[in-house]
Amino acid sequence: MSRSERLLDLLQVLRRFRQPVSGRRLAEETGVSLRTLYRDIASLQAQGAHIEGEPGLGYILKPGFMLPPMMFSQEEIEALVLGSRWVAKRADTHLAAAAGNALAKIAAVLPADLRDELDASTLLVGPAPTAAERIDVALLRKAIRQEHKLDIAYIDTDGGETRRTVWPFALGFFENVRVLVAWCELRQGFRHFRTDRIRRADMSATRYGRRRQALLAEWRASQKITAPDTGANSP
Repeated sequence: MSRSERLLDLLQVLRRFRQPVSGRRLAEETGVSLRTLYRDIASLQAQGAHIEGEPGLGYILKPGFMLPPMMFSQEEIEALVLGSRWVAKRADTHLAAAAGNALAKIAAVLPADLRDELDASTLLVGPAPTAAERIDVALLRKAIRQEHKLDIAYIDTDGGETRRTVWPFALGFFENVRVLVAWCELRQGFRHFRTDRIRRADMSATRYGRRRQALLAEWRASQKITAPDTGANSP
């Protein structure tokens, strides 16, 4: 690995952490000695990277530093293409368009040979039968982002309609259906609502009383689901 690639790799690792991370852990993740790591951090700081910290206290990359165009491996390019194509086939129209726009922005900063790899990817996603929906899923995503309550009319498995006020905090995309995960005020607990059974959804002006991250963590614990390890909250 060249020195420039090593420095970019270190920046990528630092971007994953929102809290200071020890030099030893950074050295392990980048595959260099602790001495080399300290030199690399000093080099990045000299180039304008806002890395705060010191040996024994840990390091953190502050927001605002713009990374140069990144080099991607063939596997990383295939992952990006496959992910964007999956979203284009499985998500709502707004999210599908956003996936295409994001991939176009990535392509714009890639070297010509890698751009050709991206355009020529042979990983395809077939159409999936998705249950017809009466509501705009983009509204559900907006309510989740803004942490606002939703008033919904929901059709249960017996065909009966119930009115609910829910606190939406996650949206699951499955092969044939989408599922809204929320705290239900009526049931006083977590519930899962198939979006194709939501007859009507109105976003309230009222924010719900807890942060969605806290609700998500509590729901994961109740379902015995392990959170994905992105390193973002690691010490």
